[in-house]
Amino acid sequence: MRSRFGSQRRLRHAGNARLLLALALLMSAFPLLTAMQPAAAQDEKVIVGLITKTETNPFFVKMKEGAQAEADAAGAELMTAAGAFDGDNAGQVTALENMTTAGAQGILITPSDTKAIVPAIQKARDAGVLVIALDTPTEPPDATDALFATDNFKAGLLIGQYAKAVMGDTEPIIATIDGSTGASVSALRHNGFLVGFGAPEGGAATPTADMMTLAKDPRVVCSQDANGDEALSLTAMENCLQANPDINLVYTINEPTARGVYTALQAVGREKDVVIVSVDGGCTGVNDVKAGKIAATSQQYPLKMAQMGVDAVVNYVKTGEKPSGYTDTGVTLITDKPVEGLDSQDTAFGLENCWG
Repeated sequence: MRSRFGSQRRLRHAGNARLLLALALLMSAFPLLTAMQPAAAQDEKVIVGLITKTETNPFFVKMKEGAQAEADAAGAELMTAAGAFDGDNAGQVTALENMTTAGAQGILITPSDTKAIVPAIQKARDAGVLVIALDTPTEPPDATDALFATDNFKAGLLIGQYAKAVMGDTEPIIATIDGSTGASVSALRHNGFLVGFGAPEGGAATPTADMMTLAKDPRVVCSQDANGDEALSLTAMENCLQANPDINLVYTINEPTARGVYTALQAVGREKDVVIVSVDGGCTGVNDVKAGKIAATSQQYPLKMAQMGVDAVVNYVKTGEKPSGYTDTGVTLITDKPVEGLDSQDTAFGLENCWG
């Protein structure tokens, strides 16, 4: 009998031991299982879209490079597209639709037509996509979730103030070679330049940062759109010189435009006596300032815009936190001939911080 009861006790002990071992294994696995749940969420693939105005402008080339580098660092996938030309709204609409269908959680866009693109942006946002404008605000600005951009009005203002100081008492005969009709960045820089140059005598209305159309000024004898393109700007400046060969000051929306203008002036021997001011701060443009082809430029920072945009999308996917409002990514006046009372940096600084 003792032998039988001893065997039963041994069996009970063995059963208890197996039960305890199973419980211990289950408890040890429980933290691992719970820890795996947030890891799975964190491993969700982040897809970021970038849509620029063109693929050829050095500004947008650098923006694309910056976005790719930041996406690689964050382990995100970057999809890119661009308009066939500056002003190609249809191409940007198609890109928005394709990226939304492909699963992009966030799309960064530099809108070519700031009004016409709004319905396509709204459609993407309605589908749950975070949409951030880079460089160029939409109309209205809250059509996107956020904006990371240069203060384009200030960029124009700085070169307008500089041009005013350089021209002194010389009567200005101005040409403006602008971007494309419908782009807010074109109006903001143009109007900022006019404000910086100062309202003319005779009570003409002064433009403001809220105006989204090109302001008129009696001192501007020729104003043409050239889509920020060097070749088109050359032709535009030739047309302006034919209409008024006495032009002595030219505002240009960007540095490729400034180069086209300089070439047109050089062809008629006027390159030394016409002041050219511009916006961008690309390496080629800063070298043009250094060489005396451009008197001054307002430097902006596309790399910073792209990095901030990608980071915002990644953070949104990981945390659900949406960016909002406007973030100023900075602008600096670059010239080797500073004027009193106006903050600026020389081309050495410009080349240290340029792009392209």
